[in-house]
Amino acid sequence: MQTNKIIIITAPSGAGKTSITHYLLNKYSNLAFSISAATRQPRGFEKDGVDYYFISATDFQERIENNEFVEWEMVYEGKYYGTLKSELERIWNQGKTPILDIDVKGAIHVQQQFLKSTLSIFIEPPSIDTLKERLLTRGTETEESIAARVNKAAYEISFKHHFNIEIINDNLDQACKEADDAIVNFLKS
Repeated sequence: MQTNKIIIITAPSGAGKTSITHYLLNKYSNLAFSISAATRQPRGFEKDGVDYYFISATDFQERIENNEFVEWEMVYEGKYYGTLKSELERIWNQGKTPILDIDVKGAIHVQQQFLKSTLSIFIEPPSIDTLKERLLTRGTETEESIAARVNKAAYEISFKHHFNIEIINDNLDQACKEADDAIVNFLKS
């Protein structure tokens, strides 16, 4: 029997994991974006059920109690994110491989549960200063949230050796190619 595989793309916020994830999803029809659940409000043009499942903190906590998550974290004070077991099942039932764009702690939890069937890719910014510039350029963050994300990034980078592959995103095209090569080899095995 074929094992259900999982691809995890993880990185500090602003390192480029979402850009790389979109590149891979556009290139491979056998990959599907695993939609995370989140208690934060949608940003910009984000849509419920497409970018995230936006749910209340109460609903999120009930789902934790019902063991409905593969992983979940309170990523920032009062802001929960997680991957629902039903989301992975939905994608596997379509005959596709889920690609998870998740934070570092969540990535470690998923990897521990699916050791033999997971490819985990850590996207590293070229430097903390570059990361801060990228977050400022987004224009979606307050100075306080940027400071929190930059501090958290330095901590998250210390876990990069826990993942199968590390890619430094100094050049997005090159980083996409490295991720692409890793995924092709993983899906063949």
